Amino acid sequence: MQTFDWIVVGNGLVGAATSYELARCGLSVLLIDRALEPGNATRYSYGGIPYWSGTTALTQQLCHEGIAKHRQLSEELEGDTEFRELDLVLTLAAGEDPNAAAEPYAKVATPPRFVSAAEAQALEPLLNEDAIAGAFTVRHGHVSPVALVKAYNQAFLRLGGTRIVASVVDLVRIKDRVTGVLTTEQAYPARHVVVAAGAFSRALLRQVNLTVPLYYTYAELIETPPLDLNLRALIMPAQTERFAMEAKASQPDTDAQWDEPGHEMTPAILDSGAIQFLDGHLCLGQISRTLTDLEADLDAAESERRLRAAIATQIPALTDVPGTWRSCRVSFSRDGLPLVGSIPGVEGLHLMAGFSAPFVYLPPVAQRFAQTVVGEADAVITAMAIDRFSKAS
Repeated sequence: MQTFDWIVVGNGLVGAATSYELARCGLSVLLIDRALEPGNATRYSYGGIPYWSGTTALTQQLCHEGIAKHRQLSEELEGDTEFRELDLVLTLAAGEDPNAAAEPYAKVATPPRFVSAAEAQALEPLLNEDAIAGAFTVRHGHVSPVALVKAYNQAFLRLGGTRIVASVVDLVRIKDRVTGVLTTEQAYPARHVVVAAGAFSRALLRQVNLTVPLYYTYAELIETPPLDLNLRALIMPAQTERFAMEAKASQPDTDAQWDEPGHEMTPAILDSGAIQFLDGHLCLGQISRTLTDLEADLDAAESERRLRAAIATQIPALTDVPGTWRSCRVSFSRDGLPLVGSIPGVEGLHLMAGFSAPFVYLPPVAQRFAQTVVGEADAVITAMAIDRFSKAS
């Protein structure tokens, strides 16, 4: 049986990009996922590329590299990622203070500009001008998550990569070295394994008695079929609580609870967003929950009611559109940067997970990660090291 240079576990966006970049470096790579289609965290993503949003030298560099990569990625991969640029409209609910809402955007590389409710409706005619106090707007990148993963996969296969559909149930570990993975059918040997299974990564690593500072939310939204209407912009609320929620849910003193099913780490939040893809279908809203059970029971009917009520206020045309409630799990880290690189104390085992802005950060990070494998250390990858929190403490 062939021993691969690398096995990549997970074929969401992270696994698809990482496997492609490793294969592009001339390495033999096996990509494993339990389903043929992209993982649902990728499938139900909005696909936004916030290249304007960097707040540090590192994130601004990644944003610059990310949008530059996207602008030529369809050509590089020989597959259409459906990349485009459009207006991001960050709506401010009636009665909210524009000055207070502007504060979080003051530190970003390209701060969104404030516009009146009438100007926001000119950018997106489907908006209800009477329901908002105005909006912040900036140009924003966008891709189809499914098309992007498909393009990465096809390019990976053209490079000689191997892809199989199987459930990885364990890692093969001999003392302090991982030598492959075990699926429900058989074992596959490799010199290196990178776990890119998103929210499921922490549980898989626990199989070999490893704990990493990786967490996840349940994201709930409504997915519609292709509709005969035209939503021009990507709509999101100007004031969101998701990053504050993630920071609170991942405090060191609560870390052990993430390995105990049944906890709700923080109250749920709802963001009333909307995006229409080039094929005409839409994703509406998002409820985020920090539940520690990977198979938690969710009240689909109540969530759908709340999602529809929230979006109907701002975009009445979407009030009664057909659609289906969906949910997925989205990984995150304690500081907004992904966990990338080797896992300390275990040779041959690596992690790629916890991307807070995957569509802008991942393409350059995956490329840099692969180049460190065959070349020299990279300061960007070092900054995302998995043990950075223990070093800081």
